[in-house]
Amino acid sequence: MAGEEDDSTWLIELESALLDGCSAQKINSLTKGKKIPETLRPDVWLLCMSCQDDGNQLLLFDEIFDLTNQNELRDDVKKFVKRLGNDDDDKLAVVSDIESIITFYCKSKSVNYSSNNGWIEILLPLLSLKLPRADTYNLFEKIIKLYIPKGCTKNGIPFHILRLILQYHDPELCSFLDTKRITPEQYSLPWLRSLFAGTCTLEVVLFMWDLYFQRSDPFFIFFLCLIMVINAREQLLQMKSEDKANIVETLRNMPADLEANDVSDFCSLAHYYSLKTPVSFREDVLEVLFSESGLEINSKVYSQALCLPVAVHELIESATIDAGDADSVKFFLVDCRPAEQYNAGHLSTAFHLDCNLMLQEPAAFNTAVQGLLNAQRQALAAGSLAAGEHLCFVGSGRTEEDSYAHMVVASFLKRNTKHVSMLDGGFVAIHDYFGPHMTDCLEEHNPSTCLVCAPNNNNDGSTHQAKVRQNVPAIQLFSKLSSAMKAKSQEVTGKLIDYIVNPNSTVHNGEWHVSATDRKEQRYRNVPPVFSINDEDDDSRSDSRRDGADSDLLDEIVDINSFLKGQNVIDSFQCQEVLLNGYMHDSHLIVTETHLIVLRDIPNKRGAAKVMSRRPLSTIVKITAKKRHPELITFKYGIPDGDNLLIKDMDRFLIPNASVATKVVSNQIVQQLDNKGQ
Repeated sequence: MAGEEDDSTWLIELESALLDGCSAQKINSLTKGKKIPETLRPDVWLLCMSCQDDGNQLLLFDEIFDLTNQNELRDDVKKFVKRLGNDDDDKLAVVSDIESIITFYCKSKSVNYSSNNGWIEILLPLLSLKLPRADTYNLFEKIIKLYIPKGCTKNGIPFHILRLILQYHDPELCSFLDTKRITPEQYSLPWLRSLFAGTCTLEVVLFMWDLYFQRSDPFFIFFLCLIMVINAREQLLQMKSEDKANIVETLRNMPADLEANDVSDFCSLAHYYSLKTPVSFREDVLEVLFSESGLEINSKVYSQALCLPVAVHELIESATIDAGDADSVKFFLVDCRPAEQYNAGHLSTAFHLDCNLMLQEPAAFNTAVQGLLNAQRQALAAGSLAAGEHLCFVGSGRTEEDSYAHMVVASFLKRNTKHVSMLDGGFVAIHDYFGPHMTDCLEEHNPSTCLVCAPNNNNDGSTHQAKVRQNVPAIQLFSKLSSAMKAKSQEVTGKLIDYIVNPNSTVHNGEWHVSATDRKEQRYRNVPPVFSINDEDDDSRSDSRRDGADSDLLDEIVDINSFLKGQNVIDSFQCQEVLLNGYMHDSHLIVTETHLIVLRDIPNKRGAAKVMSRRPLSTIVKITAKKRHPELITFKYGIPDGDNLLIKDMDRFLIPNASVATKVVSNQIVQQLDNKGQ
């Protein structure tokens, strides 16, 4: 009886609140995740969508159905309504309403209709409310404007964002799908375009939208998609031997199995994961996907992101949050800069993991990683200010050093480490954030050796400018930060095991940080335009290494097998090209009689590749390998400059058969020199 009384009480309160014109927040506080009764749902949705004052926009409709693809729209509507099984009179009315609403929408917004764009599916739950056509149109317009992510097209930004979120929370599952070359686009397109209306039963959609619209959070759809995938992780991971098509089909059809009784738990789980995702990432994405101004952004920001980016204001603010606050993201900060940069200034809560160790001292690096994980556990157990379950890696913000920091982050992802992120803009962003207050907020800051204060002390590596959020009350944080970060008794920092992380810090080997302006190298003795294979020669330099090819090769797509059978091909090697930003691409290194050619595999097109570069062998002046990482090979290209060599560009590869590959290239260069001498 008490339960029934409670139910009737909140319904009475809800009805009264609606009559008083309450806010969506008030409705959410009353319903608390409950299903809205059918009698009140239309009013609740109209209120949540702020449709009260929109009026009857259909009065402007001229009732002329003359879209360029009007017949396609009409056929799609008829096919869809036919599947609903209504009686004939009902079908006719539904067809008329859907076609009228979509036609007017296209005309008033100057957009085109396309099949499978989700609009028809969105209208089905709205029509079930049995509202006047004008109200149905207003709801339809608001849903598309406020809740459907922009860019739900081939290779669109929403799918790259969903992958980053999946990788953040379940790197093992993400890696499995990546290995199968399954992208979120292939299974989640209808989910995002219709807010699951095209894949779930009507009863499920109505309940889901009840909860969704009350939240007033358009980004919530991504967490609903995330839960849909993670919920099936065990089933998916057992499909390793099955082909891609079956796995995609399984994924795509999963929402159909959702029952109304599951919706509340489904949305609660999505809410939990939303709390465990960096807020700044969601804020930046909202601007991209749901901005009325149609904010344009380079899709590579997300498509080529190694992991989820975090804004500097969130990282700094998280250091002031009570460790006992379970509903906030707390970061364990990992400073990946070289030792000399770390020693010139750092956040005192940062654990130092020198990125150079990964290639220079692999054993020490592995020991340091274990030390890092132990330090993280100790910090969490102690409730320290440095504690956090989420790992945020900080690079320099300078392209050249950060290529190694990216490799460190990639190694953690390969270990299936959850909650891995990188600070957007690196240490440069931290430095800029504190401005004149950095003396209070940074440990051991030395303006004379800090590369942000004195960039000419080292190379001129290009810096990444992170987005600065002007409205953060940064000044109010400084006093709290300076005292909080210096509370040595309660923090676990990198210094605790500095002897593990940086065993040679007193005599640091600077060969990885040679000035980029110092591009002239001594010519190898007695050899004309020349090459040499050196151990641990510096390869961190490049004039303008780019992700891509010579401009005239950008669109050259080839069949790999056919290409390898070419007349002049001497040998070929499967490898991974390593870009300066640390990204790696499956590639083929082709040695011909006169050129070194790089082919990059095209995802989802088996056997096809893009020609990235054709380097004349005569321009190769150095081939360098790392003593401790002999599979990492760098080819340097240049021209003679008096007694020196002027290095113009370079390519770096991870080659399993590195010694064979370098020998083949070397022999072919010698062969060319011999031919010229004859």
